[in-house]
Amino acid sequence: MPAHADAAPPVQALVSYLEHEAQPMIVMDPDYNILAANTAYQRQFGTADRPYLGHKCYRVSHHYDVPCDQAGEHCPMKRAFELKGPDRVLHIHHTPRGPEHVDVELRPILGADGQVVAYVERLTTVRHASARASQAGLVGRSPAFNSALEAVQRVARSELPVLLQGESGTGKELFARAVHEASDRREGPLVVVDCSGLPETLFESELFGHEKGAFTGAQHRKPGLVETAAGGTLFLDEIGDVPLGMQVKLLRLIESGTFRRVGATETQQADFRLVAATHKPLQQMVADGSFRQDLYYRIAAFPIFLPPLRERADDIPLLVDSFLQRGGKAAQRLVIQPAAMARLQAHDWPGNIRELRNVLERARLFADDGIVRPEHLPEWLHAPRQVLAPTAASPAVPEPAADAEICRLVAEGRLSRREMAEQLGLSERTFYRRLKALGLS
Repeated sequence: MPAHADAAPPVQALVSYLEHEAQPMIVMDPDYNILAANTAYQRQFGTADRPYLGHKCYRVSHHYDVPCDQAGEHCPMKRAFELKGPDRVLHIHHTPRGPEHVDVELRPILGADGQVVAYVERLTTVRHASARASQAGLVGRSPAFNSALEAVQRVARSELPVLLQGESGTGKELFARAVHEASDRREGPLVVVDCSGLPETLFESELFGHEKGAFTGAQHRKPGLVETAAGGTLFLDEIGDVPLGMQVKLLRLIESGTFRRVGATETQQADFRLVAATHKPLQQMVADGSFRQDLYYRIAAFPIFLPPLRERADDIPLLVDSFLQRGGKAAQRLVIQPAAMARLQAHDWPGNIRELRNVLERARLFADDGIVRPEHLPEWLHAPRQVLAPTAASPAVPEPAADAEICRLVAEGRLSRREMAEQLGLSERTFYRRLKALGLS
């Protein structure tokens, strides 16, 4: 295995260990120099024209001239040095294939005197999201997108229930699929249940199945979606729309891990990982009595807040390129004029990614020469933004959207109450009232 000639003795002792690891791994000294790399790293990240041994990790991975923290990013080496323990972060690395999301886990190696003598870094490429234009799946590289993706990476390998919260059109089903594909259940099915599309009379039968003769029209036994999800993931989309009468049965399923088909007497064991999603403010619904508090606490073990597109303006060109690649033949691939792109980036996108996709599909029909121009975009998209002065009676951010944003900011814990209120365009008093209504005060 290649190693830097000046590698310290503890580093040399790690070399043979790294070779047994299937994941790409490197060893670095406290001055950010890469001292050694296993075969998996060489195969995935190294090429003849990409030297890395003896080079700074931030130059190789990010093309930075300074360490990550000095370039405005989280530096796991700095954090690991402070903690004298491991640190983990999601970064975008430059690779032979282009920019990619990489889950970085870094551990310090301590000498006999307790001082850090080297670091071991494990790199896991995130396969279910792309930092480049892509014809399928999650696409993005903005800080807000990366924060949500990092949360997915954190929770995926556990069995904790995940609650995806965000406005309509933010890609909740794609994030649910990302949780599934990064989990140990990825070989099993991902079963999607649209809770908003099921009337209460059919909800129980669809979810749990039914026996022959259980009700009029039940001419044969039918397995439910819970059975279908065995060994995989059950995704309850728009769980905020589940009727109160069904919420208690859903709670029993989650708590006991058992269920009964409609018309059956025997109990069956469930085997699924739960992911739920909603655009509704569930904590406010709990306060209003329209959503069970005990069910909320069961499904919200690990909430992930999905950012609206207006917080991902830097991702719009990437998303546009992705959508223009999709839905057409290679010979009909479209390009977009800079003036048209500027229009798209100036819009607030209340319908989020779904709205952007629809606008581009419409533009495709007018771009006969393969070029999307400003005149191919809807007239309403050209109107300037209307910015209303925030007041206590009329917050700058619509209330449902503000609730999701408040929850995200509180979960991040980076800002004071006053700073969060200012970011949302609310008075501090109005912001405090929203905190109380959401049970976050």
